[in-house]
Amino acid sequence: MNPATLKALGQFPQQLEAFYDAVPHEYKLWAPPSWEGIPSETFTALEQVCHVRDIEIEGYQVRFRRALDEENPFLPSIDSYALARERDYGATSAAEALETFREARARTVDLISSLEAHELSRPAVFEGYGKVTVQGLVHYLCSHDQQHLSGLQWLLGRIAAERHVA
Repeated sequence: MNPATLKALGQFPQQLEAFYDAVPHEYKLWAPPSWEGIPSETFTALEQVCHVRDIEIEGYQVRFRRALDEENPFLPSIDSYALARERDYGATSAAEALETFREARARTVDLISSLEAHELSRPAVFEGYGKVTVQGLVHYLCSHDQQHLSGLQWLLGRIAAERHVA
């Protein structure tokens, strides 16, 4: 597996927490009047953290396991907005969500780091993406991380504008 990708995956929990901490307390649940241009799902800062946690555990960890254990499985997408409503992301403790995510990501990186070439090349079909390999899933996970760092930066930009105008 590409060392730069593994490094990025391993460092992401600290980056996520730092970007989340950069959001002023009174804006952790703030939603802008328009989400136009956001590079991730339209989630508040706290909801971004909860989403990343749940996609790690119920999305990518499950997808990796199934792709490694089953023959060419179909890997369904997750309705992130339904999950956010069901779990009331806005009432979640950010500290607990971040800790749960850190622990889950450590398990993910341990798994990925242990894979051999034949395991990385195992095929699956990922809803919305089509044919994929375990290695491809690793890259999609890394891309997902970057989208949410971008989403938090986008929110910080909107917050800066909101505070300046107010």
